[in-house]
Amino acid sequence: MPELPEVETVIRGMQSALQNRIIQTAIVKRHDLRRQIPADFTRRVKGKTVKNFQRRGKYILIRLSGNLTIIMHLGMSGRITLDSQNHDGKHDHVVFITDDDKACVFTDPRRFGFVDLIHTADEEQYSSFRAMGPEPLSSQFTWRTLADAFRNKNSPVKTALLDQGNVAGLGNIYVCEALFYAGIDPRTPAGNLTAQQLRPLVTAIRKVLNEAIAAGGSSLKDYVRPDGGLGYFQHAWAVYGKAGQPCPACPGEEGCPGIQQIQQSGRSTFFCSEKQHFCEKSSISRDEA
Repeated sequence: MPELPEVETVIRGMQSALQNRIIQTAIVKRHDLRRQIPADFTRRVKGKTVKNFQRRGKYILIRLSGNLTIIMHLGMSGRITLDSQNHDGKHDHVVFITDDDKACVFTDPRRFGFVDLIHTADEEQYSSFRAMGPEPLSSQFTWRTLADAFRNKNSPVKTALLDQGNVAGLGNIYVCEALFYAGIDPRTPAGNLTAQQLRPLVTAIRKVLNEAIAAGGSSLKDYVRPDGGLGYFQHAWAVYGKAGQPCPACPGEEGCPGIQQIQQSGRSTFFCSEKQHFCEKSSISRDEA
């Protein structure tokens, strides 16, 4: 599934091509995606101007004139193609034609993505956003907000970071990478972490996300940028997908087992047990650490 950096890359590509353009028409080829596309979608967006874009977690928000917002989720296999000359593919479900005769195509072979339309004033109350945590690249995301979210939680920190109610938009790849750079064992109970561990974790999350966005995301399976190019952050992964390889932080050191792979909540976790430390419950309060 495309994660935050991939979605941010898609938004930036769409913004450069579509902002301030008028939607001449929208062709909905099938309404039955993960959520039903509103029956009057084409009528309501036709003639509207694309005002701006926003990302919330892994969701794309396209704000239109007339107090309307298109909400998109790419699901497992969804992608956006811009300036497409061919939009008659079997899995091309929604096509937007703009006033410069360019096409923006939403393609989703597995149909786990969706396209919805709401009033812009209702964005904060949208069902997917109401319980969502802070954006990890925003000023609202601090070690203190993370401490509050993790308080008394016994679930592994890896699992807690994937919970969209704690932090918005984080996915499996970038959580593995951030925990590596923060030196935290992914099996550590989230509630065990003090400020001493949370501060570098917040820094590591921001570092990994910003570097991935700069690289255009990570291209795996279906993901490509809107211009058809590939992201290349997968070439910079430290641990993800590298089970059995030497740890980049301690290669060849005595006692280092290299990169290990375990399953957590049905997902693969990659880490180095030598570089990443299991944090025991501390008697020091979070504020004292």
